[in-house]
Amino acid sequence: MPTFDEARRLILSSVAALGVERVGLLESLGRVLAEDVVAPWNMPFCNNSAMDGYAVRAEDCREPVRLKITDYVPAGRVPTTAVEPGCAIKIMTGAPVPAGCDAVVPVEETEETNGQVLIKEHVSPRQHVRFTGEDVRCGEKILASGMTIGPPEISMLASFGRAFVPVYRRVRVAVLSTGDELIEVGEPIEVGKIINSNELSLAASVKAIGAIPVLLGIGRDDRASLREKLVEGLKADVVITSAGVSAGDRDFVRDALIDLEVKQLFWRVDMKPGGPTAFGLKDGRPVFSLPGNPVSTMVTFEELVKPALLKMMGHRRIVGPLVKAILQDTAEKKAGKIHFLRVRMERSGDTYLAYSSGDQNTGMLKTMVRADGIAILPAERTSFAPGEELSVHLLSTEVGMLDEGALQYEAEKKN
Repeated sequence: MPTFDEARRLILSSVAALGVERVGLLESLGRVLAEDVVAPWNMPFCNNSAMDGYAVRAEDCREPVRLKITDYVPAGRVPTTAVEPGCAIKIMTGAPVPAGCDAVVPVEETEETNGQVLIKEHVSPRQHVRFTGEDVRCGEKILASGMTIGPPEISMLASFGRAFVPVYRRVRVAVLSTGDELIEVGEPIEVGKIINSNELSLAASVKAIGAIPVLLGIGRDDRASLREKLVEGLKADVVITSAGVSAGDRDFVRDALIDLEVKQLFWRVDMKPGGPTAFGLKDGRPVFSLPGNPVSTMVTFEELVKPALLKMMGHRRIVGPLVKAILQDTAEKKAGKIHFLRVRMERSGDTYLAYSSGDQNTGMLKTMVRADGIAILPAERTSFAPGEELSVHLLSTEVGMLDEGALQYEAEKKN
C-alpha cells in the first residue's frame, strides 16, 4: 500500500496534458495558453496623449505662459497640423500627439480664454505622453505557453487583436456513483436509502476547476450494471467512481474494472480519510475509484484527483496553496498514516489560526461545509497540542478576505 505522497506521485507521473484547441477569446478565461504569443506591433502603436489637455513644446513652457490654441485633436482622429512655437493644440486622452509636441499639460493645470491657454506651471519634456512601444515592443513575447489566462491576459490579447486563442483542452470526466442503496435527488426518501449526493459533489468539483463532468447516474451492485456504466464512462478522458471499492461482499467495482482490463496501479492508500482509494489506467485513461463516504470522497478528490485533472488541462500549479497555521484545538490520531483534519480558518494579523471544523468522523458532512482548509497531520505523530504550527491546504478563496464591516473598520482606523 503506497503512502499518500507515493500515491500522488504515481498518479501525476501517469497523466499528461491533453491536446490543444482554439477557442474564442472570452472562452479562454481560466484556460491554459498552449503556445507563446508575440506582439505583432508596438503598444502604444503611436505616441499618444495620456491626459485630456494641451499638446505643447516643453521649451515654450519653462515658466507660466499663454499659448495660442491652433487645433483640436479628439481621440480617434489623426492630427493634421504640427505644434508651432508659442502655440498649443487641444487634445483628448488616447489621441495621437501632433508633430512638434513633446509634452501634454492636463486641462486642470490650465485656463482657457479667448482662443488662448494659460499654462500655470513649468512643463517637463515627455510628461503625460505615452510613447510608441514603451509598454510592449513589436516582436516581444507578451504571454508564455503554460500561463493561466485571466482578465489581464484577456486584455493583452484583445489589445493585439487576438480573437481566438490556442489553449489546452478541457478534461471530460465521467462520474459514477455505485450502490443499490442510492436514490436520485428528488426521489422520495425512505429507510435504508441514501440520496446520491456524491455524483453531484464530484461533478461540482470537476466543474469548479474548468473540467467537464459527464454524469453516468447510479451503477447498481452487480457486475453487469457496473460494466455497462463503465464502458460508457471510458469514452471520456477520465473516470471517477465512488463507493464499491472496500472489502465488502457487494463491492463489485474492482471486479468490473478487472473485467474491462483496467490496469490497477494501487488499490488502497495509507491516508485517512480516503484509505480505500484506487487508481488505474485503461489505454492511458485514468480511472479513480474513491470511497463512498461523502467526506472521504471530497477529501480524496481534492488531494489526489484534482492535481491530476489540472495537469491534464495544462496547468503547472496543480496543488492548492499550503499555509502555516497555529492549531487552536487538541488533535489526536494513530501513528502510521497521514491524516487530513478539516479546519476552519481565521486570520489574526499576519497569522492564520486553525480550528477543528467539528467531529472528524467521516460521516459528518457539515464539517466539510464548515471547513476552509485541510490541516496535514504527519504520519509518525499521534497528538497535536494547541499552539503548534501545522501546514494547511487552503480550500476556500475567502480566507482572509474582508467583509463590508471590516472595510469600514479599516477605514476608520486610518482616520
